[in-house]
Amino acid sequence: MDYPTLKALVPSAFEDSADGYRATSDMASAAKDRIDNEIAAAMREAVSGEAAGAALVQLGQLSENFHYVQVECGLISAALNGFAYDMAAAKKKLESAVAEAHAADFSVNSDGSVGYPAGDTKVDGTFPAAGNAHGATDPASAAIYRQAAGFDPNPYYARAQGYADRISAAIKEAAEVDSAWAPKLRALTADDDLTVSDRDWVDVRKDTEGVLKGAEHYLGTIGTPPEGNSPEENAKWWNDLSDEQRADYISTHPASVGALNGLPAEVRDEANRMVLAETGAQYQLALDAIPPEPTKYTRNVNGSYPAIVETVAWARWNDKYGEQKASLEQRMKGMRALQERFDRTGEEGLPEAYLLGFDTEGKGDGTIILANGNPDTADHTAAYVPGTHAGIDTIGKGDGHGDLGRAEKLWAESHRMAPSKEIATITWLDYNAPDSVLPEATRGQYAEEGGPVLRQFLDGSRVAHQQATGQAAHTTIIGHSYGSTVVGVAAQSGSWKDGPIADDVLVIGSPGVQADRAADLGVGAKHVWAMGGPGDDQLVRQGGRLVGLGDNGVIPTDERFGGNVMKNDSDGHGGFWSFDGQKASLSLKNQARVVTGRYKDVILD
Repeated sequence: MDYPTLKALVPSAFEDSADGYRATSDMASAAKDRIDNEIAAAMREAVSGEAAGAALVQLGQLSENFHYVQVECGLISAALNGFAYDMAAAKKKLESAVAEAHAADFSVNSDGSVGYPAGDTKVDGTFPAAGNAHGATDPASAAIYRQAAGFDPNPYYARAQGYADRISAAIKEAAEVDSAWAPKLRALTADDDLTVSDRDWVDVRKDTEGVLKGAEHYLGTIGTPPEGNSPEENAKWWNDLSDEQRADYISTHPASVGALNGLPAEVRDEANRMVLAETGAQYQLALDAIPPEPTKYTRNVNGSYPAIVETVAWARWNDKYGEQKASLEQRMKGMRALQERFDRTGEEGLPEAYLLGFDTEGKGDGTIILANGNPDTADHTAAYVPGTHAGIDTIGKGDGHGDLGRAEKLWAESHRMAPSKEIATITWLDYNAPDSVLPEATRGQYAEEGGPVLRQFLDGSRVAHQQATGQAAHTTIIGHSYGSTVVGVAAQSGSWKDGPIADDVLVIGSPGVQADRAADLGVGAKHVWAMGGPGDDQLVRQGGRLVGLGDNGVIPTDERFGGNVMKNDSDGHGGFWSFDGQKASLSLKNQARVVTGRYKDVILD
């Protein structure tokens, strides 16, 4: 880059282009949302059949195309803003040096050299001649030029040399910016087809890494979320950003934004869906790269016992790829369950889903926080915490009894009871759930680690709702099995200044909540609810009593605990959410009555 080019460069033109790409990103986002939450949702509610199914598949592909456009244009916008910022810094240095040179009555030539006048005091009988100072940026040349200027009898030479060096430094900086950004901007291109492949999404992650590195100075002006990570501080940081800064930060730090308690649900959902699309593609490509599994068993050629043996080829394959494939497939189950939930929006009135937390490796079992309905604007919100064996691979069990399905059924029954109110139900899996009943589920450490995390999330939900509506929502926190122990710890965490964790605490099949009185949960004993079932549920609850998950051997279904014990018709530990699409079980109805604040209708045991 030379002096005339940098002089003529207008960084704001790149900022204008960034605005254009951001507008395109916003347009694509709006189109994606309209397809998913209006057009496709209405079709699922109104029509069925093979033709309708094919049309929904095509709409899904179109939605993904718009999502890809949204993400890529957002990245391009951030990149152009970063490029403009770096170029503006170089040009500002140039303009400052040129302005000071002109103020000193020096001229700046087209090659960036600085012309200085003849000296006004004679030296050896003559006035020192006028001349041009040429800037240098490499240390050796700069030292020689400065030395020559220092020895020259014309006092203007040294001053001109200083200006010329500053001009050269600015031009060099601009050239380096141009060289650094050129390959990054060229990389922000897409295939000229209408199919968004897994490779395309993986390339988005690479593009993000390139923009992050290139735009570090610009992104540094935005700042990072507060270190304390309190929901109030997070919300203030976000609110203080401009729309442009928010868009650029989401584009370059989606995982960070998606995990911030206190931010709006729509913002966290947008960020986490970016992470979901990129992560799903990355995992699928990794699965595709694993060679096909060989035949596992063959007949024993010796005819001896055993008659069937493992093949050598399978054993070698399993040693090399078996564990990796199993891990990838487990995570993919959870990601597919999320997409299936998105694809069900509109079925039987099911509302839009909001992905409030997502991490395939988070807390050991993976993190999934998914809301049915927007908790920021809901009149009634319920957050459900699953127990032992919960994980990203089991959260969407296809039989309708998975943790995502339970929250959906709770939404449906709560909506039926309060059709004029806005309802949100949340599945919260952001703790390392025990993987076995014995010995892991007998230990309190999983709840001790997860409880404060749950508290932070609920505090963040409260802050986001307050920001959106100016008032608090009615909130119920529900814990099943070991999840109730997590809820108990969460309810007792924080300080008195934080206030109660929710309006109501409801525990189901609880082995104990690390407290021996309902009043210890901070919401008032009248707002603590419990239900327990027969068979294996009795085993879980009494087992918790024996191992001390409830203080002093007390569990929530005990009369001496002091809460409300609800009547239910569950047939066991997992049967509290029975709902056939027409009629809900008593267990589910009682939960919905608490969620919607219909306390007088709750049937007690």
